[in-house]
Amino acid sequence: MKRRLISTALALGAVASSLALPAQAQSQPPARVGSLMQISVVDRGTGAELPVYRHRGEYWVAGRPGARYAIRARNAMGERIMAVMSVDGVNVVTGETAGVGQNGYVFGARERSDITGWRKSDSQIAAFEFAAAGNSYASRTGRPDDVGVIGVAMFRERMPEPPPPPVTPYPRRDEFGDRERRSESSSLGDARAKAAPGAAADKSVAAESAASPSGSMARQSAPSPSLGTAHGRRETSYVGKTTFERAQSSPDEVIRIRYDSRENLVAAGVIPVPPPPRWPRPAGPSPFPGSEPGYVPDPPPRY
Repeated sequence: MKRRLISTALALGAVASSLALPAQAQSQPPARVGSLMQISVVDRGTGAELPVYRHRGEYWVAGRPGARYAIRARNAMGERIMAVMSVDGVNVVTGETAGVGQNGYVFGARERSDITGWRKSDSQIAAFEFAAAGNSYASRTGRPDDVGVIGVAMFRERMPEPPPPPVTPYPRRDEFGDRERRSESSSLGDARAKAAPGAAADKSVAAESAASPSGSMARQSAPSPSLGTAHGRRETSYVGKTTFERAQSSPDEVIRIRYDSRENLVAAGVIPVPPPPRWPRPAGPSPFPGSEPGYVPDPPPRY
C-alpha cells in the first residue's frame, strides 16, 4: 500500500559516511550509530556531534539544558530509505504518539540531512531543545512516560517488479503442410506443459518469501530521566512531499538513543570518569639516615 510521506525538499548530495580522525580522536567514543543510516545527535550551538556512550546494551548521549540539537541522518545505501523519527515517544512529523507505521522522512541515495525540530508545516519547525523533563513537549501534552529517548525506524523501498518479457508469436509458414503444423503445435504444447510446474513453483516460493515477516520491533519502556526535549522557537525549514512504498511492514533497522544531562550520566556510571591523578609524595625525614655503628657523641660546643 502506497503512503504519502514527507520528504526533504533540498538535495544535499552525497556525503562521506566516515571521516579520517587523528589518533587521539579515534580513542574517543563514536558519534554515529546505525547500518542502513548513520544516526548522530548534533549540538547546534557548537556544531559538534555528541559522543555516543554504550552502557548495558544501550546508547546514550549527554545533553546540555537549554541547548538546541539536531538529529543528523546519513543514508549509507545507494537507494531511497524512509526514516520514521520519534523524540520522547512522539513522532517528530505528525505529533502522534509514535508508531513505526506512521509518516516520516524519505532520504535519497547517500543523502544527509539534519532534522532540527518538530515539523509544524511544509516550511517551519519548532526547534529541538534540551530542557527539564517537566518542560518537554511530551510531558506538556500528557505523555511523560517515554521522555529521554530518540528513535529512528528505517524502511527499505519496495522495488517495482520487472515487466514480463514480450511473447513472440509462432511464425506461420504457409509452405508447411497440415501435418507438420499439427506436429509442431503438439511439441510446443508439450514444452509449455513441462515448464508450467517450474513456473508455478517459482511463484509459490516468491509468495511465501513475500509473506514471511523479517522481524518486529519490541516496544521498550524507559524510566523518565531528568532531561527532555522542549518545543522550541519557530525556524524556517522547507520540505516537499513524495510517495514511498515500504518493502515490508516491519522496520529493517531501529536505532534507539537515550539521553540525559552529563551529571546524571556520570552518576549512573554511563560516562566513565578517570580517577584523579596521584601525585608523588615527598620523601620526608628518614628514621635511619646514617648507617655508621657507634655510640652517641657529644654535641658540638655552643658559641
